[in-house]
Amino acid sequence: MGPVPDPAVSALLDAATTVRLRPVFEGNNISYAIGFKHINYVAEAAVLNHFRLAGLPVGELYRRYGLGLEIVELRSRLGALLAVDDEVEAEVTPATKADAGELTFQVGLFVLRDGQRVKCAGSTVRVLLRIDGHITASEEYPAGLARFAVERLGTGDRRELAVTPRPYGGFTEGRGVTGTSDPVLAQLVGEDNAFGWRWRMPYFYCHFNERVQMSGFLRVMEEAEDLFLADRGLAIKEVLDGRGWIPVVTQSRIRLLDETVMEEELYTVYTIEDIFKSLLYTARMDCYVIRGGALVHTATGTITHGYLTEHAPNQWSMATLDEATIEALSSPKGART
Repeated sequence: MGPVPDPAVSALLDAATTVRLRPVFEGNNISYAIGFKHINYVAEAAVLNHFRLAGLPVGELYRRYGLGLEIVELRSRLGALLAVDDEVEAEVTPATKADAGELTFQVGLFVLRDGQRVKCAGSTVRVLLRIDGHITASEEYPAGLARFAVERLGTGDRRELAVTPRPYGGFTEGRGVTGTSDPVLAQLVGEDNAFGWRWRMPYFYCHFNERVQMSGFLRVMEEAEDLFLADRGLAIKEVLDGRGWIPVVTQSRIRLLDETVMEEELYTVYTIEDIFKSLLYTARMDCYVIRGGALVHTATGTITHGYLTEHAPNQWSMATLDEATIEALSSPKGART
């Protein structure tokens, strides 16, 4: 039997917590609904509050122990609509196994609808504590915390770089490079039903002086989807104006496989995996950097999309994908709307 954990670590591992949160106004892009990225942000905020209530807030973990809190996996299933004015009751339940080296939490997001408690989303959140080289810890770790502290976040798979990278255009290159005109993107996309995007990671997607954080990859996922749809002739504004359709997310997952460093060039490949019953399509996102002359796989994830149709002002229902849309999703040379 090991040493008795510090009370703060015991609270982190054993005590469920509840907090009331509101989504950020930035996430209200269509009608009065909140989008998937900001629903995930609410789950993240609930986990950060759980650490705070246990007595191990993020800032103190960093300042006292030299540990950067890293969400390394965020998996969410989205159900009922989350509205811009909703107050969310977020329940965090610890789910870390006794021998696990990652902290795991189940997060449920609930709102009141006509007096009924409705679950908007459920998430699984996995956390590691990254030992930071920028500072020196001033205190010993609380008992039981060391097993979650790591020198590095994963070691992503390395694959041969079979082409010569094209020099990046610098900070003025805007939203980066898309398509297979870039030789590295051409290698990664190959013959798959996929879309490639290369972009330098900005500091405002990062934290702890160095690394792209989970929220940054949520933004990359959303941006890759936006660029992909435009490339396939399904630009969101055009489809919204022409058909009253808007993409809706039912599930999302992102896992960090390695570290992506501030201002590294991220090669993102967005691959359509499945189109289900003319209602939903699933895409996989894979992110790479070039390091030491090889491609390093730093993140992966999946997202399931459908379309909502506005059949009356502020009234939405699932749309059935027509043949032109399915063809556009199915092939880089598909039909254009």
